[in-house]
Amino acid sequence: MRKGQNPAKFVKDVPRPERVTVALLNYIPFLSGFYAETLDVLKVSLESMRKDAGLPFDLMVFDNGSCAEVRDFLVKEKDEGRIQYLILSEKNMGKGGAWNVMLTGAPGEIIAYTDADVLFSPNWLSRSVEILETFPNVGMVTARPFRTPPEFYESTLNWAKENATLEEGQFIPWEIFLEFNLSLGQTEEENKKVYAETRDWRITYDPSLRGAIATKQSPSSPSKPLIAYAGASHWQFTAYKSTLQQFLPFDMDKPMGQVRQLDKRMNDAGLLRLMVSDPLAMNMSNTLGYLRGELKDAGKKKTVSFRKRVLEVGFIKKILLAVYNKIFSWYYS
Repeated sequence: MRKGQNPAKFVKDVPRPERVTVALLNYIPFLSGFYAETLDVLKVSLESMRKDAGLPFDLMVFDNGSCAEVRDFLVKEKDEGRIQYLILSEKNMGKGGAWNVMLTGAPGEIIAYTDADVLFSPNWLSRSVEILETFPNVGMVTARPFRTPPEFYESTLNWAKENATLEEGQFIPWEIFLEFNLSLGQTEEENKKVYAETRDWRITYDPSLRGAIATKQSPSSPSKPLIAYAGASHWQFTAYKSTLQQFLPFDMDKPMGQVRQLDKRMNDAGLLRLMVSDPLAMNMSNTLGYLRGELKDAGKKKTVSFRKRVLEVGFIKKILLAVYNKIFSWYYS
């Protein structure tokens, strides 16, 4: 039997969520080996996203079954008001499973998704939202220009040919191009060939001349011409929540490797996939090596030790990686 009245009945109003929800996905199963520095990477990522993002936002973190030390850190951040929404999954649901929860549950009208290893620069969010609100029919905006597979932005090019100024060329400077690709573990030598053989697509759109009334612009959106690059990526993007709902749920049977489903589905739906013109987001991967300046030497040829050459022998590498994967699955599946 109830005794008394619930005090919540007398609350007149409740705080409204921010228009933008930044949604970060995290997975750190242990703090050694590959993951030795990843908690530090997460801390740097969180600090950089909050520093002069250019727009207010609420932060949602989905932790995909991390170890106790990481969960304790996230709970502390939540208790101290630096995370507004925290979801702690008991098990690793994979990226698709986590997206199903995050992209459905985020309360904002706009969702800015990010992996947990992204380093942000000032105004990364406001610049992304500016493109989202100015261009029509935008699917997603990534806060960095880099070269992405052209088959995933065919619809963007088709639209730009009819509705904007479209230019093809080497618009991303070599240093900016190389910086990002080195962070993915590639070498400088292989990137010289890729850079020479590929191009960027720069789009200049003037909403005052072509169909501005039909866009999703907010009243504050600029009417001046705006530059974006064709392409975007699943590791970091800003999108309308209503747009993302069209592509849910994701049924991925592996924790990684199938995330380009979102890129493909958006392109197939005829939505624009765009990038800001400046490098306002950077992949740190699993170490703080980028901040230590280690990328400068990462792509150079180095003398390989005898032990390293042995470990790179095909059948030896295959056996050792199989053993590693088996041990990992025993502990963390």
